[in-house]
Amino acid sequence: MRKAMIVWGGWPGHDPDLCASMIRGWLKAEGFEVRVETTTAAFADPAIHDLSLIIPIYTMSKIEKAEALNLCAAVRGGVGLAGHHGGMCDAFRESVDYQFLCGGQWVAHPGNIIDYKVDLTKPDDPIMKGLKSFEHRSEQYYMHVDPANEVLATTTFTGEHAPWIDGVVMPVVWKKRYGAGRVFYSSLGHRAYELDVPEIRTLMTRGMLWAARE
Repeated sequence: MRKAMIVWGGWPGHDPDLCASMIRGWLKAEGFEVRVETTTAAFADPAIHDLSLIIPIYTMSKIEKAEALNLCAAVRGGVGLAGHHGGMCDAFRESVDYQFLCGGQWVAHPGNIIDYKVDLTKPDDPIMKGLKSFEHRSEQYYMHVDPANEVLATTTFTGEHAPWIDGVVMPVVWKKRYGAGRVFYSSLGHRAYELDVPEIRTLMTRGMLWAARE
């Protein structure tokens, strides 16, 4: 049985407890044994090197240098990493090691909750296969991203709320390698209920399975 660890905490506005519960259920349905932790100290545990998958849900907050380095080493050694929205890519803003691992960092969501479109860029990728571009109402994440990411979906900013970014095409879903490990991220899912949007649930589930070490 493959083993996964969910670590949740940080800012409560992203429903980390509810998201952790939902994702735990998805992973158990896929046959994973799931460990749930609520402090960043879990990232320093030597046992994480034996996991198949790690899911951080920890918006903002802080991570100790030793915790971040152990997490990075685990993924570099083959453990998968997957997550969504600010729980993964707006966690631990002061840790450049963690940002290099994830492949991106949130910096803004102009207009806050707005209507926007998610465009698939690789509809034949196994994670996205069968899905179509879709409209969504939530925070449209503007991010600083790693050009090495393999981008699976994007969104285009209109400039309505920040005219200088009119026409900017921003990655929304990506996957990447980090050493021997696989990393998956989706910027969708500001609140827990959004994870039940069929397209979001599908790509999240597939992305986690892709990232997980066999």
